[in-house]
Order: sequence, then C-alpha cells, then structure tokens
Amino acid sequence: MDQTDRTKQSPSGWTRPKRFDRNLVVIGAGSAGLVSAYIAAAAKAKVTLVEANKMGGDCLNFGCVPSKALLKSAKVAHQMRHADHFGLEPVEPKVPFSAVMERIHRVIAEIEPHDSVERYTGLGVEVLQGYARLIDPWTVEVALNGGGTQRLTTRAIVIATGAQPFVPPIPGLGEVGFLTSDTMWERLRDRPSVPRRLVVLGGGPIGCELAQSFARLGSEVIQIEQAPRLMMREDEDAALMVEASLKRDGVDILTTHKAVACGIEAGEKWIEVEHAGARRRIGFDEIIVAVGRAPRLKGFGLEELGIKVDRVVETNEYLQTLHPNILAAGDVAGPYQFTHVAGHQAWFAAINALFGDLKRFKADYSVIPWATFTDPEVARVGLSETEAREKKIPHEVTRFGIDDLDRAIADGSARGFVKVLTVPGKDKILGATIVGDHAGDLIAEFVFAMKHGHGLGKILGTIHIYPTLAEANKMVAGQWRRNHLNGFLLSLLERFQTWRRG
Repeated sequence: MDQTDRTKQSPSGWTRPKRFDRNLVVIGAGSAGLVSAYIAAAAKAKVTLVEANKMGGDCLNFGCVPSKALLKSAKVAHQMRHADHFGLEPVEPKVPFSAVMERIHRVIAEIEPHDSVERYTGLGVEVLQGYARLIDPWTVEVALNGGGTQRLTTRAIVIATGAQPFVPPIPGLGEVGFLTSDTMWERLRDRPSVPRRLVVLGGGPIGCELAQSFARLGSEVIQIEQAPRLMMREDEDAALMVEASLKRDGVDILTTHKAVACGIEAGEKWIEVEHAGARRRIGFDEIIVAVGRAPRLKGFGLEELGIKVDRVVETNEYLQTLHPNILAAGDVAGPYQFTHVAGHQAWFAAINALFGDLKRFKADYSVIPWATFTDPEVARVGLSETEAREKKIPHEVTRFGIDDLDRAIADGSARGFVKVLTVPGKDKILGATIVGDHAGDLIAEFVFAMKHGHGLGKILGTIHIYPTLAEANKMVAGQWRRNHLNGFLLSLLERFQTWRRG
C-alpha cells in the first residue's frame, strides 16, 4: 500500500456516521496531546482530550520537570562541596532527602496549572479523564475514571499515548522492587536520606542524569551499561567528557557489563553482572532501571482496526495511520522520544487531522535538537561526526575549546567544546555538538541557523555580548573563517600594505 497518499481511502468494514459529535478526539494529555488539543481549539474545532492518568503526561510528572529539579539540587550540593573552587570555604552539605523530593513535587505543582484541566477547559477543550478505546475509525469509547462509559463519534482522532520505561526481562528484577523514572518520585518521596548504595541500570541520557544526581547527593552509585561506553548516540569525545565528570563525582561506571540476574539473599538485594565471561554479584539498596522507553501501544483498539503497532504506531509522512483520519504524534509515533519533538509533531497531526482533506503537511524532521542535562551538558543538532563518517557524508570539522572562553574561565566552568560540521569549503552547517555549561541553551543559535539556511558566516557577523558563554558560537565561526583564509589574497594584501608604507 502507498504509505503517503491515504486521504482518499475509506476504511472498509465499518459504517461511517452521517454526523459527528466532535471534530477531533485526542487520546493522551502529554506534550503531543496537549498541543494537538490546543491547536484544534484555536481553530474553533470541537475537540475532546482524553487522559487516563495525570495531565501533562510523562514530561511534567515523571520526566523532564522532576529530573531537572533533582539535577539542580544535586548541583548546589556539588558546588557547596567544592566551594573552594570559587574562593569560598567548602562545606559538606547536609541532604535531608525528603526535603529535596518535596521541593521536586512543589516544582511540579507550580508548573501543573500550565497543563491543567481548568486551563484547557478554559481554552475550549472538553477534557475527559478515563481510558479511551477505538471502537471503529470514528468512534471512541471512554471508560471514565469516575465510573461509567461515554462514546464519542469524531471526524478525526490523534493518538498521543506517549511511552513508558522499558523493563528488561532480567530474572529476579521484579523481586528486588526496582524503580523507574516513572515510579521513583513517589516511591522515594518520604525517604529521609538518599539510598546508600544505588545501582543505575543504563548508560543513556536518563541513566547518566540520575547517576550523577544521586552521587552528588551522597549515594554510592554503580552505573551498569552493556555497551562499550556511555551515551552511545553521541560522539565519543562528548561522551567521554561526561563519563570523566561522573567518575569525578564518585560514580562507579561498569561498561561492557551485562545484567543477568537479580535477587535477595539474607535480606540483601543483589544484581549479577557478566563481563568478559566472568560473573560477579553487586549488593545494593535501590536499583533504578533506565534502559529506554517503549511506546504505549496496547489497549487502545489499534490492532483491531488493522493499524500496525510494532515498535511504534505505523504512520506515513503526514502522521496518518492506515486510516487517514486516525493520526499519531509524540513518542508513540517515533522516530524521536523528545518532548519538544512531540509538540512539533502535534502541529502537523492536528492540522492534517482537521484539514487533511483540503491540504496536508509533511512532518519536518530536518533540524532536530536534543540535550542531555548532565554536568557538563551535551547538546546536539543535525549530524554528529560519527554519523557523518559512518554515512560517508563529506564534511569538515571546526572545533573551539570552551576552556579558552573568558566567561567560562570567570565562571569556573572552563571545559568542553563547540564542534561544527560543515560542507567542505562552505560554511553551510551540517550539524553541531556542544559540551559544557548551558549547552542546551547555546545550541539554539545553531538550530535557528540550520532551520533558516544561515551559515557560520552569519553567526560570525552577529554581535554577541561580552562576556557570555554564547560567544563560543561566534568563536567557532571565527575559527572556521581562519581555516578558510585565501593564502594568495593574504600575500597580495601583505604586499599592498608594504607598498602603502612607502
């Protein structure tokens, strides 16, 4: 079947209603669902948003927001411990962990109104709290949390059910009471002190952020990763800087170690790992499983409608499923699992759902940025150096060390780099990686430049405030320019200046 042109197809085997209760039903109130509902309401469509759990989805309640609040508390503790770096008397911080967790929940509560039922109702969105299931391509049945069911007919549906932590099938893992990035915020909420011995299973962004945070708050952290290094999606030079920082914070990093079993013996929890053919057991008090997230695909009636759900919901480039009036956005649709990408996709899903029979828009993934909020941060947009080599894409690499930046030196954060890939001989940007303080903020200039076709010359010609970290972006552009100076013209210029002196 043609994966791109489904608008004219009509689902067979079901009777299409002559009239509809709604223009759009959105299932899931995370980033993709909230944005889809918002756009529909702004377009004066009659829209219903269905959420079974908490408004705001994973990012507000379990992911981005609480993890960044935890990272901030951990960074303050780290700075107290190393205050002599700034000419102050260092002090070992006291960490009442329950107070740290309570602050995290206050942060969530302060942001909650942005995503609340009240706000969206005020915007014109009907919000139903319950579990949604597709009965046919136009009918959604909602098992309401308060009891009873409600059926809605709708011209279009957006599936935005998000993702959940993937739990690997390790024997005994359930027995030891593992934590995930979804469950830890409640399960550890009233704990007076940090876990003394903590295992973090996984070396990706979530695992690295949590390992560093708990180590800085006082836990003895062992991080287990089956791959040969942490953060395999990033270039090795970036990942190794993060790995070195985690080690300085006391994280015991076990790469090329495979978790094979868990259990409890004499009241002590343990995990068994295998490395180079040998096995050993590691005792712990808590274990956080952070090996990735899997889209929520089951229980929504998709497969009964013939919609393929394998790793994600199968869609075309317009985010339409087998049935053109049913679309998907966010983690459940792939190919990226980022909150900002979910919101980006939601625009395409909502517009195509409401107006797809008139005009459709292809989802645009040409410039996708992301960041890992370890200390130092790692941010990237476009091609990495590793990807360019593997795909044999011609490129040049220009690099500026942040350790030479005035503001970074003044801040005591003189580490990291800005690395830009360009087309050979041209200033067109293929990708950029930044490692250092506020890398997630600094990358925005390269995102903007790539999105609008600006090269490094435009960045070099833009005034950057002194002294700021943002100057690093201009510095790397200046380095590119110096690397491409015309030797012959410089020789002529030197001769001209000599002649001018007489």
